[in-house]
Amino acid sequence: MTATILYTPAAEVRPSFSVLPLRLMLASADAAPALIDGAWWPRSRDLAAELPALTAVLDPLWGRITRVTVNPTFWPVIPRKVSVAGHVVHVGWFKAEQDPHKLLLLSYTAGRWDLLVIPPETGPETAARLMAAATDPTRGSTASALIREAELFRIAAEADWDSTQERAWDSEGGHGARLPTSRSLVQGVIAQAPEPAEGM
Repeated sequence: MTATILYTPAAEVRPSFSVLPLRLMLASADAAPALIDGAWWPRSRDLAAELPALTAVLDPLWGRITRVTVNPTFWPVIPRKVSVAGHVVHVGWFKAEQDPHKLLLLSYTAGRWDLLVIPPETGPETAARLMAAATDPTRGSTASALIREAELFRIAAEADWDSTQERAWDSEGGHGARLPTSRSLVQGVIAQAPEPAEGM
């Protein structure tokens, strides 16, 4: 099952979380077992507000979710219980034993699932990349490894964008003092390159 990723820009008055579409992507049911079964991109760090919508969608797919565990690193308040569509979900936490970027869900009828939790403040492009990585059939990374990879990709993309912008600015006359230095370096490298031999 795949849920649509919708980006809702900040507004002065935001509707309650329950009326906004759930940002969730799950691995295919026939995919090989992996460390992560999908990705969830909550809108806040408020478990009491976020869990009802998540478990309401997962209950019909995975059996009634009865217990959820998190690592408290990124959750400021962890409620002991959350009411969801006529039943109660017990919430617990593990600091050392559980990846801080993972949500563990237990169903007493069907088993256990692990979801990558994408930080709420993540931009839509990075979140889409993380959701695709978490549901890739060849997936084998932990939740924290996926977050680290996405951050490195974001940093590299920003550095590349900065480099492109700097080249554009240089070509329009900016950084005049740096331009001759760049040319002299290129000329120095060209001057050191050997001439090709005859017949090559």
